Amino acid sequence: MPGTPLVNPSRNTDHAFCVAPMMDWTDRHCRSFHRVFTRRARLYTEMLTAGAVQHGDRARLLDFDPAEHPVALQLGGSDPQALAAAARVGTDWGYDEINLNIGCPSDRVQSGRFGACLMLEPDLVAACVGSMNVAARAPVTVKCRLGVDDQDPEQSLFSLVDRCAAEGVTVFIVHARKAWLKGLSPKENRDIPPLDYGLVRRLKRERPSLTIVLNGGLNTLDSAVAETAGLDGVMFGRAAYHDPGLLGAVDGRFYDPEAPEVSPSEAVERYRPYVQAELERGTRLPAMTRHMLGLFQGLPGARAWRRTLTVESLAPGAGVEVIDRAMAAVTDALQRRAA
Repeated sequence: MPGTPLVNPSRNTDHAFCVAPMMDWTDRHCRSFHRVFTRRARLYTEMLTAGAVQHGDRARLLDFDPAEHPVALQLGGSDPQALAAAARVGTDWGYDEINLNIGCPSDRVQSGRFGACLMLEPDLVAACVGSMNVAARAPVTVKCRLGVDDQDPEQSLFSLVDRCAAEGVTVFIVHARKAWLKGLSPKENRDIPPLDYGLVRRLKRERPSLTIVLNGGLNTLDSAVAETAGLDGVMFGRAAYHDPGLLGAVDGRFYDPEAPEVSPSEAVERYRPYVQAELERGTRLPAMTRHMLGLFQGLPGARAWRRTLTVESLAPGAGVEVIDRAMAAVTDALQRRAA
């Protein structure tokens, strides 16, 4: 239900609520599904390397549905010229924002000299975003960590932000944890390093002209509103993916208290035309239904919902009737509980 909106109501609300870039998850079908819950939240692509954007199948990598706006393209890389070229392509493709990843700690990303390891090279990051800003017609933003390994977070975070701000970056999405480049897996790096929301709030207090968005460890909209007091926005990742129903209250909580909440069943109905159109274009049903599995989490019929979508969507020629059957199973379970 609508509640207290995010603080700083007089500020630009472009980033009041964001859904994080997540590898192998936030593809165009996922983003289109999330969009049926919220008109205003900012959506992000999976991270794409600058080289892939320059030399890969651009239509496959970059195409998106116009309904996804506002939508941002996240890039990974460390070569200023390559990133500038990719940023130019991204804005030509119609993205509303170009985001540089300075937060991913995976070995594969480190081997390419990008992601969180760039926290160690703020001058190089500044050169990258400076080149991107010259090339792009959309705002260039940065998603980063507090620091890596034995860095002092107060020094590493502020140094990176100040160098990038000097090159024209005004929006920073801060995952409020360090990243350990050795010894922890990417999954462990999302959970084990301690959170420091206070440092992110201090960054905002001491750099009030910048837009500071908090990321990391937030699982409910109530906690997001509480923890982002004084900040400009919040970014949800896995919590939004595994329990997409929470997105139905985002517009009312973060943008307009009068905005109605979108129920899970209403979201299914809204997504159905997209699924049908994609099926007619040759997309297979599992590519879309895999993003819907967590929708009825904690509700009667959730298990039947997941089982129906998972098993029946694999059948040759499976269509929207699979979603209808899964929805009927949920409806039956809800009616039995109410009886």
